[in-house]
Amino acid sequence: MTTMAEAAPPRSSSQQRAIIAGIAGNVMEWYDFSVYGYFATVIGRHFFPAQDPTSSLIAAFGVFAAGFLMRPLGSLIFGHIGDKLGRKLALTSSVMVMAVPTFLIGILPTYRQIGLLAPTLLVLLRLVQGLSVGGEYTTSSVFLVERAEPSRRGFLGSFAPLGATGGVLLGSAVGAVVTSVLDHAAVNSWGWRLAFLLGLLVGGIGFAIRRQLADDRAAPGGMPPAASPVHDAFRSQWRTILRVIGLNAAGAVAYYMSFVYVTTYLRQIDFISASKALDINTIAVLALMLAIVPMGRLSDRVGRRPVLLAATGGLFVLALPLFWMLHHTDPAILLIGQIGFALLNAAYWGPSTATMVELVPAHIRCTVMSVGYNLGLAILGGATPMVAVYVAHRSGNDLSPAFLVMAAAAVSFLVILGLRESNKAVLAGPATQPATRVANRSD
Repeated sequence: MTTMAEAAPPRSSSQQRAIIAGIAGNVMEWYDFSVYGYFATVIGRHFFPAQDPTSSLIAAFGVFAAGFLMRPLGSLIFGHIGDKLGRKLALTSSVMVMAVPTFLIGILPTYRQIGLLAPTLLVLLRLVQGLSVGGEYTTSSVFLVERAEPSRRGFLGSFAPLGATGGVLLGSAVGAVVTSVLDHAAVNSWGWRLAFLLGLLVGGIGFAIRRQLADDRAAPGGMPPAASPVHDAFRSQWRTILRVIGLNAAGAVAYYMSFVYVTTYLRQIDFISASKALDINTIAVLALMLAIVPMGRLSDRVGRRPVLLAATGGLFVLALPLFWMLHHTDPAILLIGQIGFALLNAAYWGPSTATMVELVPAHIRCTVMSVGYNLGLAILGGATPMVAVYVAHRSGNDLSPAFLVMAAAAVSFLVILGLRESNKAVLAGPATQPATRVANRSD
């Protein structure tokens, strides 16, 4: 029988500080993406005016995807910083490089005011944000898992996606306040900007928290830093990079489909109000938050592979029926469908952080993990809302985006089948001695 001491989270002040610092930047990162997705329709009208509303929305989501194109470059920059100069420097710099462009989007003139310069500047700001995000999530994930007790790596690592989900919830809450306090005309005219202006405050808080971290310029695990982490990553760990890409296919597509595309879709259908759509999304995000950490903790007990295989297998089998629920006229059925996607996302994201960290040797961990994760997100995640809108529009079938989720889930399922179980392996990191890394069966 499990004792309370075994089930309780780590109580040491150092691990509590690690959790807070690790999730602070993720809140900022996903807050930005949440408010952009929530106001995508308004942004499309202001910066990409067109006679066809669908064209404006596709253009707005195209800019959303453009930010992801910079993530691989950001992964090289911040991965290098994290491996050569320390996790702290990478974490503190990335959060502010995200916050400032978010604020600037809030004061950016529209197409009507400055013409083509408006969408050009919007794209540039999104590219800078993408650069920052390229190192944020993975570096914070490495930071959290390396500082975890061996039996709690899944638990502590799950706080990285928890912070990301907290950012989504914060963005949703801000969107709800803006749309509730202001009338429709005010929201469309200037109210949407308030959500972006608040980004500077959110980022400033994250920066202040991370500045208090102890300096960690010494290489983790007692290993000398790589002379060139980027060169070493592509020379000796290119198979691991490919595994990380494949591992994240399901999570990337399912997450952005569930909490960006679907959120916009629910507000556009005629039989449900915008406020009701927001209520459904908020409840689903809360369900995701409540389930992520238990799923990470479960992977510490039963293994990473069983939980991840259940998540990806569930996405493959249930994507189509869940999408059918999202197209039902009964709000209760809509809610069940959205919560279903939330729970499957939680089962994936809870153990995925520790799984990725456990795949990679310590001295180039930030670089390898950042490159693999962000290449996958750039190729798959960022394009998901835009492709989903296009596919649904061209096919005339609102259920067609479900097949994108199923394809990504199948890829990740096969990759996970080829991984060795890693939850009991010794992990080289700041608090441990160098150890043999967990290898893939095909190594």
